[in-house]
Amino acid sequence: MRYELWISFRYLVSKRREKFISIISFISIMGVAVGVAALIVVLAVMSGFDNDLRDKIVGTNSHIVIEKEGGIENYNFLIEELDNMPDVVASSPFVNGQALIKTEKEVLGVIFRGIDPDREQKVTKLGEYLQAGTLSLEKDSVLIGAELAWRLNFNIGDAVSLVSAASPKPKEFIVSGIFKSGMFDYDMNLVFTSIEGAQEFYDVGDMAGGIGIRVADAYKADIIKDTIQEEIGFDYWVRSWSDLNKNLFSALKLEKMTMFIILALIVLVACFNIVSTLIMMVMEKTKDIGILKSIGATNSSVKSIFMLNGFLIGFLGTAIGGACGFVLCYILKTYQFIKLPRDIYYIDRLPVNLNINDAITVIISAMMITLISTVYPAWQAARLQPVDALRYE
Repeated sequence: MRYELWISFRYLVSKRREKFISIISFISIMGVAVGVAALIVVLAVMSGFDNDLRDKIVGTNSHIVIEKEGGIENYNFLIEELDNMPDVVASSPFVNGQALIKTEKEVLGVIFRGIDPDREQKVTKLGEYLQAGTLSLEKDSVLIGAELAWRLNFNIGDAVSLVSAASPKPKEFIVSGIFKSGMFDYDMNLVFTSIEGAQEFYDVGDMAGGIGIRVADAYKADIIKDTIQEEIGFDYWVRSWSDLNKNLFSALKLEKMTMFIILALIVLVACFNIVSTLIMMVMEKTKDIGILKSIGATNSSVKSIFMLNGFLIGFLGTAIGGACGFVLCYILKTYQFIKLPRDIYYIDRLPVNLNINDAITVIISAMMITLISTVYPAWQAARLQPVDALRYE
């Protein structure tokens, strides 16, 4: 062991009159540990939200959506062309619009969507989300979300009155199924019927509002959409699931970065404590510095002693904080005892996904900040002259 490391370790754990400095060092270690643990846990939760949201969106929505101003006529021919493309797994037409759902007590706005049930199951996970009833839809039947069913107290076989902008006269549908996707907005606001029923409801004739596509790899949808665009022409508007949710994911990314910066301030404050600890240590060890220099220690050796001391504080704090952060993430992910209100969040539990790259970034950042904080006190110690240091009282 080099003597610089041995001396710096002795200074860190000293037990005599420098006990106060050791206490300050302990507080500094705990400060770094709290900051690192908080960063790891918060970033894991933010990554969990991001991943969970992506999985929900990819499962509930089409990977790619094709639309055309005024609607798509002869959509069956376009579907046949799409199904023959190598990267396309399945495609399904839809008719989308807004409607009002009326009960005796209240009126709610919903998204009323007409689909081909057989094709839709191949494009989205709607079939897997079915909780009760059947997915077979007729012109006069609807599939509603679990949250909407609970809110309006609807059950299978109940009559539902819907009003469109095209006709103020309510039209009655029968609830044939209830689905639960796990996303509150979808389960509260989406109502499905057959594509023929929606065409009749909105009076659009034999026309589709758009075509949803499922591709082999959802995360290559941005590349595949460009190929589809070139194949079918630029009369159509082709968008991927990430295009449709770009603002949402940008907001999540910005929020994650903001939380990183805010919580990094905890580590920064702890590092100011390290600076003050080392400055006090330099003052306390002035005679020791003089003795070391008088027996041949160089300026760089003296500087190394105090930089290593600060580095040890940072290393211990980062190690403790990292271990606590990993353990907390494991507990939160395994036991899921923190519940979230579903009417505010799209999920009912706290999602945790520990990204190893995020953890490495936190650890390296903490170590870099603590190492930088040692430079000034170490420089002050190195510039002391042996004679002045030995005379110091």
